[in-house]
Amino acid sequence: MNKTGLVLEGGGSRGIFTGGVIQYLMEQDIYLPYVIGVSAGACNGSSYISRQMDRNRTVSIDFLDNPEYLSLTNFIKKRQLFGMDFLFDRLPNELVPFDFKAYEQGKEEFVVGVTDCMTGDPIYYKKSEYMKDILTLLRASSSLPFVAPIVSFENKMLMDGGISDPIPIKQAVKDGQSKNVIILTQNREYVKKPQSFGWYLRKKYRDYPGLIQASERRHIVYNETLQYIRDEEAKGNIFVISPTEKLKVGRVERSKEKLTDLYERGYEDAAKMGPALKEFLS
Repeated sequence: MNKTGLVLEGGGSRGIFTGGVIQYLMEQDIYLPYVIGVSAGACNGSSYISRQMDRNRTVSIDFLDNPEYLSLTNFIKKRQLFGMDFLFDRLPNELVPFDFKAYEQGKEEFVVGVTDCMTGDPIYYKKSEYMKDILTLLRASSSLPFVAPIVSFENKMLMDGGISDPIPIKQAVKDGQSKNVIILTQNREYVKKPQSFGWYLRKKYRDYPGLIQASERRHIVYNETLQYIRDEEAKGNIFVISPTEKLKVGRVERSKEKLTDLYERGYEDAAKMGPALKEFLS
């Protein structure tokens, strides 16, 4: 499986589908040597690298009732819909400990994509170069406009990696991966539409021109990437796992029942495609 990558789309709460797929991959002892993700995809990928099989489900569902996790109180007090300190400090360090030792010892390369708010360009941070900064980078990659603050890191202002490169397949190819498995969090028929809140984005983030530009082009980049994926899939270079049914889960979801169902669907969809996936990887 040399030169084979695992590419993980973001999608907020929809990322729980990816968690289910990864559960199946881990149970089958399928570990690809290169993993790249943005936003929720990067968070799921980190637990894959650290070999913590149930962690994605636990952190995404079990603590959903905790007001520090997701609530209007967070937004009123801190201008954060999701409690970023809770998600990227208390959870990984206390409540559901992230296995930093296993993460560091893992042989896989792990890449987290973020967006540079000044230039609008994607930036990719590799585990091999930023081993100790994983929680900061996951926080940056998961910081959505309007509901989370910008993250400062190495003199750069960073936000959600899915803004500038929502499905980072081209970076995986650039990094040398000739074959790639992609986990999408939307149905194959999905087409992204232009955002409807551009005027407010331009007002709120007027000091961050790159963020505005990247956000306004996001639907174009996303749809062009989907076409690239279809073309490469037809050539046999890409294997896609995506929801087979129309999603009932949005970017921000409070229903544990819906999230559990989507997690199980991710597992089941991956299991159904298991034989074909193993053939692709052989």
